[in-house]
Amino acid sequence: MPTDETTPPTTPFSGGTPPSSSPKKRARRRMTGKERREQLLDIGRTLFAERGFEGTSVEEIAHKAGVSKPVVYEHFGGKEGLYAVVVDREMRRLLDMVTGALTGGHPRELLEQAAFALLDYIEQYTDGFRILVRDSPLPQSTGTFASLISDIATQVEDILGREFKNRGFDAKLSPLYAQALVGMVALTGQWWLNVRKPKKAEVAAHLVNLAWHGLDGLEQKPRLIGHRRS
Repeated sequence: MPTDETTPPTTPFSGGTPPSSSPKKRARRRMTGKERREQLLDIGRTLFAERGFEGTSVEEIAHKAGVSKPVVYEHFGGKEGLYAVVVDREMRRLLDMVTGALTGGHPRELLEQAAFALLDYIEQYTDGFRILVRDSPLPQSTGTFASLISDIATQVEDILGREFKNRGFDAKLSPLYAQALVGMVALTGQWWLNVRKPKKAEVAAHLVNLAWHGLDGLEQKPRLIGHRRS
């Protein structure tokens, strides 16, 4: 009797387990909506840090996530929405790290804690810091690096205000000095991000050394020594 062309002939089998015609593939577990959102945020943060906002496309984000572009739009409304969430998260992360580090103590210890927290963030979340220090391309951003630095400076301002009063200085000048100190640490952090020398603890020590001993030698009424217009 001829064999049906659509049905392969059977092979005699004697004992044991019959061989499988094809190995079963394990079904890939489908991500939950929350897991997918986190995946897209991680991919977006990496690409934005490497290429900037303009150099990153929704198509590339979707491709790296293994999804179609509509999935990105569904979660964030577009590239702008994804970028805004990434920036907002990094700003809150950095502010929380600095705030959490200020555990109290002598004013110099507080300065050390703040400087070390910023350098910790740069070291642990390099991609996030690269994104923050770029100018936001969005017309209505959730925040900027400058505004974040101002928030941190406000906390340092309280520390300096108390120290100024103890030394008989005008506490109204503490916002100015707070901005100067935090700005110094932030700019040094940007430089250290690229060179990574010397070690983090040494960088923090030198920053605090300059800040603290600079404050220690403050004049109550400083004057410019050259002839300058007011």
